[in-house]
Amino acid sequence: MLSLLLPLADRWFAPAPPADKVGWLRGWTYAHRGLHGAGVPENGLAAFAAAAERGFGIECDVQRTSDGLAVVFHDWELDRLTGETGRVVDRSAAQLQTIALAGSSQADTIPGLRQMLDLVAGRVPVLIEIKSRREMHVIPLCLAVRRTLEGYRGQVAVMSFDPRVSRWFKRHSPHVVHGLVMSEEGRSTLFARVRRHLALWHAEPDFLAYDVRDLPSRFAASQRKRGLPLLTWTVRSAELAERAASHADAPIAEGGGIPAAAS
Repeated sequence: MLSLLLPLADRWFAPAPPADKVGWLRGWTYAHRGLHGAGVPENGLAAFAAAAERGFGIECDVQRTSDGLAVVFHDWELDRLTGETGRVVDRSAAQLQTIALAGSSQADTIPGLRQMLDLVAGRVPVLIEIKSRREMHVIPLCLAVRRTLEGYRGQVAVMSFDPRVSRWFKRHSPHVVHGLVMSEEGRSTLFARVRRHLALWHAEPDFLAYDVRDLPSRFAASQRKRGLPLLTWTVRSAELAERAASHADAPIAEGGGIPAAAS
């Protein structure tokens, strides 16, 4: 009975988006944190420029600064990716944008979201993962991202593991394509299945970004079948690229998962 009720509830609580709103998400390879490697650090302007020049879409991570702006950086702390220590949120945007990214051969510093978008300038689509924690208030960062996106003419979508982010954009900025990032983490119990549906209903996403290790997934396949584009992360090998091609609409890839030429 539950297997019949859940799909019906999905259609009611998280209806599929209009095809013309989300169709552009499909068919791209998205460079995970840009096209990074030796001398080109992740989430740096050089990595984003390299991806755009080769015709790959771009996935990046965004956090809020102490003065309420959006910067592109993955970790909560500065320690791994820079020569500084401490939390990103304790620094202003101006301070962060003077901090060099470790391993850069081009003196890359932490970019603001506006800097990144100005660099891409609509040449390729951009996926913005909004970083969140359970104890965080998501509204300030959602507002910062929305303000930054005002006037941007390129193809762009926001996404997050946190269903509150997708729901906020659904409620307050529905023209912005918004997605839910998901990982099953090997959990196949009835409780885990129900939790996935609850997250979907809360988020009301336009698309899913799914852990490639979980594919093929019955849940993901059912959402894809009813019209939600299915992106998959992080594709790091040719084997995972084949899995992504079989079970998803677009890979978010790095390293060995990046094809020799853009799709």
